[in-house]
Amino acid sequence: MSFLNLSHLEKSFGANRVVKDFNLAVEKGEFISLLGPSGCGKTTVLRMVAGFEVPTSGGIVIDGQDVTGLKANQRNIGMMFQAYALFPNLTVAENVAFGLKVKGVAKDRRDARVAEMLRLIGLPEMGGRYPFQLSGGQQQRVALARALAPSPRVLLLDEPLSALDAKVRVSLRNEIREIQRELGITTIFVTHDQEEALSMSDRVVVMNGGIAEQVGAPFEVYNRPATRFVATFVGTLNIFDGKVTGPETAEVAGVPVRLAEPVAVAQGARLSLALRPEAVHLGRKEGAEVVLPAVIQGVEFLGSIIRVRAEVAGSVVALDTFNRSDAPPPAIGTQAEVSLSGRDLIVLQD
Repeated sequence: MSFLNLSHLEKSFGANRVVKDFNLAVEKGEFISLLGPSGCGKTTVLRMVAGFEVPTSGGIVIDGQDVTGLKANQRNIGMMFQAYALFPNLTVAENVAFGLKVKGVAKDRRDARVAEMLRLIGLPEMGGRYPFQLSGGQQQRVALARALAPSPRVLLLDEPLSALDAKVRVSLRNEIREIQRELGITTIFVTHDQEEALSMSDRVVVMNGGIAEQVGAPFEVYNRPATRFVATFVGTLNIFDGKVTGPETAEVAGVPVRLAEPVAVAQGARLSLALRPEAVHLGRKEGAEVVLPAVIQGVEFLGSIIRVRAEVAGSVVALDTFNRSDAPPPAIGTQAEVSLSGRDLIVLQD
């Protein structure tokens, strides 16, 4: 049996079903992200696991114990919030020790655990400071230490990085993941930021309208989305109109291609095919089945990547190419060619 099991969870607020038949099995030490747009139910799932919301139906089992009917303070769960929620009148050390003090841990053991946690988050000399004397990133580290200090069975992270600037977010998410791996703590992370979810997680749960549309490793979710929503929500897509010509073949812009997987659609039927920007190549690529004329419409410099927008067969297609100092990007308005392979096409399903 998995360490954390959510079985047929449902949550309704009046007539509004926010979470619908949600099922998830999490292994011990696994890092799971709940990813989706605002209002999809991901935070409600987290709050039910924490004990802040009571499920309308369904069950929650942690390490073999049914905790569905237990209060939040009976579940031994650590929670890190979007707002830092540090006590402004307590020092850093006192904030970290708060949960231990509530549990009645002796002072000498509290002090030792606080010192251990401050070393873990890289702030060993800041125990005597107050929250207002820390940067946003440092405050979040303290919030993480406070959540971890009582040695919880499960760590819950509710969009903890959204209030930080981009550079600090990247640094802190790496630190959180390293600490999580070091401690081996089972973790559920809620975010609407796909880059965070894909870069940090063992598995990603993509939610929409209260249901889990796909659960899988980041590589699977990105490269083989199970539904149209997952395909369009995770990453950038180019969408082509295609026609089925056989069990594993289709026609795109009049050119026959072999798809990576069979399609359960009748021959001659129209279907939508998607392609990630990195799978579209500027110029002729060896082995590409489709080469189409294009006109450059726009160029966006993104550092290591240059995103080019080109008009292809009446549609605007985005493609990514690596930035090279010896190869400047194409000029807007110039004629070009783009190439692609059928194996990279994603069949979009509802």
